[in-house]
Amino acid sequence: MSNPPAIQVRGLEKSYKDLHVLRGVDFEVARGSIFALLGSNGAGKTTVIRILATLLKADAGTARVNGFEVAAQPADVRESISLTGQFAAVDEILTGRENLVLVARLRHLKDPGPIADGLLKRFALTEAGGRRVATYSGGMRRRLDIAMSLIGNPPVVFLDEPTTGLDPEARLEVWQAVRKLAEGGTTVLLTTQYLDEAEQLAGRIAILHEGRIIVDGTLAELKALLPPAKVEYVEKQPSLEDVFLTLVKGRS
Repeated sequence: MSNPPAIQVRGLEKSYKDLHVLRGVDFEVARGSIFALLGSNGAGKTTVIRILATLLKADAGTARVNGFEVAAQPADVRESISLTGQFAAVDEILTGRENLVLVARLRHLKDPGPIADGLLKRFALTEAGGRRVATYSGGMRRRLDIAMSLIGNPPVVFLDEPTTGLDPEARLEVWQAVRKLAEGGTTVLLTTQYLDEAEQLAGRIAILHEGRIIVDGTLAELKALLPPAKVEYVEKQPSLEDVFLTLVKGRS
C-alpha cells in the first residue's frame, strides 16, 4: 500500500477472567485524520487505547501503529505516539511554559524554550504561559495537556475522553485544539461517550458496544442507516448550550 493506515486493528480481544472486555475489534485510521471511537462507559474504549499505547497486552488479535506491530515493536510504537488521558496531567505548581520546557528536556530535545513558546502560541496560551497552572481554567489545562503531548511531534495522538468534566465553553476550546492537530497532519484517535463530540470532530466514527465494533463509517454513512427523515416545518428553539454561550460571550 502506498499510504497505509496510521492505525490498523484486527481481531483484538481482551478479557479479565470471566469479563470479556473486547470481543474481536477491527478498525483502521487513515493518516492525518480524526477517528472517533464512540461508546458508553464500560464499552472497552480505554482498553483499546491502552493496548495500542503498549500499556496493556491483548489476549488475541493484532494491532499496528505508524507501521509498527504493537506487540513485537513496542519501543517503536512508543516513539510514534502520545497519549492524553481522561484527566490533565499537568504540574499545577509550575507555570504553563515551565511544564512544556520540562517535558521537552525529558525528551532530550534541543532548544526547549523555543519549543515551549511555539506550542503556547499554537494553543492560544501565550499570555497565560507565565502563570502557574493552578490558576488555569479547565479548558486551558486541557489545551496545555494536549500541547505537552505534541512535544517531539508524534505522528499519532491518542485522546482518551479529553473533555470529560469540562464546561461547554471549555469543551469548544478543546475541540478547536483537536481540529488544529489534524490540520497539521497529526493522526488523532479520539475516544468519547459524547455523541455531539464525535459528530463535530471525526471524519470517521466507530461505535463500540459490549466489546465489538457494531458500525464504522462517516457521519453521512451512519445517518444513512436510518430511514429518511420526513420534512416538516418546525420552529427551531435555541438550545441551552446556545443560551449559555451567547450570554457568557456577551459579558466577556
